[in-house]
Amino acid sequence: MKTKNFLLLTIAIILMISLWDCSHKKALKEIKTQPPSPPSQVEKPQAVEPKTTAPAQEPSQEQKPREQPAEKEKKAEEQQAQEGASIPEKAGPAVILEEALNSYQEAQGAWERGDFNTALVTLDETYGLILKVKLPPDSPLNQEKNDLRLLVAQRIQEIYATRLVAAGDNHKTIPLVENKFVNDEIQSFQTKERKYFEEAYKQSGLYRPMIVDELKKAGLPEELTWLPMIESWFRVRAFSRARALGLWQFISSTGYRFGLKRDRWIDERMDPLKSTQAAIKYLSELHDLFGDWTTALAAYNCGEIRVENVIRTQHIDYLDNFWDLYLQLPIETARFVPRFIAAVIIINNPEKYGFNFPTPDPPLHFETATIDHPFKLSSLSAALGLDPSALASLNPELRYDATPEYEYSLKVPVGCGAKIAEMVASLPRWIPPEATSIVHYVRSGETLGIIAQRYGTSIAAIARANGMRSVHYIWPGQRLKIPSSGRKVTAAYEPKDYSPGQKINYIVKNGDSLYQLANAYKTTVEKIKAENNLTDDTLAIGQKLAISCGMLGGTIVYKVMEGDTLLSIAKKFRMDIAAFLSLNNLSQDSKIYPGQDVKVTPPK
Repeated sequence: MKTKNFLLLTIAIILMISLWDCSHKKALKEIKTQPPSPPSQVEKPQAVEPKTTAPAQEPSQEQKPREQPAEKEKKAEEQQAQEGASIPEKAGPAVILEEALNSYQEAQGAWERGDFNTALVTLDETYGLILKVKLPPDSPLNQEKNDLRLLVAQRIQEIYATRLVAAGDNHKTIPLVENKFVNDEIQSFQTKERKYFEEAYKQSGLYRPMIVDELKKAGLPEELTWLPMIESWFRVRAFSRARALGLWQFISSTGYRFGLKRDRWIDERMDPLKSTQAAIKYLSELHDLFGDWTTALAAYNCGEIRVENVIRTQHIDYLDNFWDLYLQLPIETARFVPRFIAAVIIINNPEKYGFNFPTPDPPLHFETATIDHPFKLSSLSAALGLDPSALASLNPELRYDATPEYEYSLKVPVGCGAKIAEMVASLPRWIPPEATSIVHYVRSGETLGIIAQRYGTSIAAIARANGMRSVHYIWPGQRLKIPSSGRKVTAAYEPKDYSPGQKINYIVKNGDSLYQLANAYKTTVEKIKAENNLTDDTLAIGQKLAISCGMLGGTIVYKVMEGDTLLSIAKKFRMDIAAFLSLNNLSQDSKIYPGQDVKVTPPK
């Protein structure tokens, strides 16, 4: 009986061997030398068929063939793909977050391959891992956890947005929808804005070839090359009342966020190439966040937070259509996207809309020379025999049309680079003056002429300092930077004669401010506020103020020395810092420089 069972078992094993892959033959030979299992473990060897796995008939742990390293790795990968990555049950938060990051990277890889289903499943697993992490509020891992949450949310949003694109379309396409809003903007370009539109088209030739190249490198839609048409009319030094600057209209904080340098010498928001590269980064980030180009463009105009707030208040799926958001956005943003679409539609088919565009200007051609010596561009232009504006137009990011005192790549006309090195050393060194300015908030009834007269400056100087397109349009509450050369600020009125220490009752007039009153009556803003129990600097026309007058005379002129500060000068003459600032029409942020004259009251 034992012999018969042994023969049956041997036959079963031989049948199993025939099913194994050739790579296991050597390992399987070892099984034949092992002692057979008890008869009860092998009951019907004839039932073994080639297509069954028969897990109950697998050899015991001692009988299993030794797997080769490559085979083990392959099986581990298959098991991980089927069951998901496993982590120790008592793993710490840092380990789980690391595993979540790995899972996210796998999802990213699947998305890049176009395998959206795998990407979504893996992102679900990633988020499940994140949910396992419980952290106290002060844990340093909270930032990492929040970053992963945001990454997962953005990727899911992007995947679903991509799925909504029609057949033959992709994320590189901007839908050029023609509707009432777009047609209104087309009509505006055809009529009252026609001159600006045609001039901008002509000027686009200077920068558009460069912009097209940069967009192609980033894989973004080529239609975006016309965004500066709407932002700035392709004017590299365009400055908006929202203090946005350059071709792509960056405000200073967003420019800094995307690597645009801004200091005493340069503002890279006006550098065509660098601002284009920053705009591409910003647009790419917005598209990743919102998943469609029209919403991304709206966010580019008014900021992603504003658009997200509008989306949050909606009761419908905002990804269905950008126009769901349209009427809830600020008016300028609401017009921005239709204006962009209208511009592209006209440029794609100018004859249809009655345009005969001029020939675009030729693109800029230049070479660069490394400079580390500060000088006026006009000095170098004269030495090279160039038009005074030639170098300034090639280097619009230079705020004073002068090179900085640190290393800088100066753009010069082709053929001039070799001559620069020998000329630079002989050019006079130029350092920009420390500009002094104060801030004025426009009051009802004021004009630039009144403000300029009051501060001893000119309308043109105020307009330049604030990048104003029109000197006829200011509004109450507007913040104006007033250039100042230390001259006395005149009040909106001439104060009557008074004696030092006299207390007067004053009725506030149109255009008055606490600063002007303090200056006129030789006191300080703080003293006026304290005497009248004022909690802020706001005044109302007709308001009555009690003012204790200060000294009428007794001031002397002090010449600022190297190392002086506002505070050190005030202390030197035993003056209250507020009184010193008021006397000289300065603020705590004002700059002073050696040789500057300031007024002080000598100590008694």
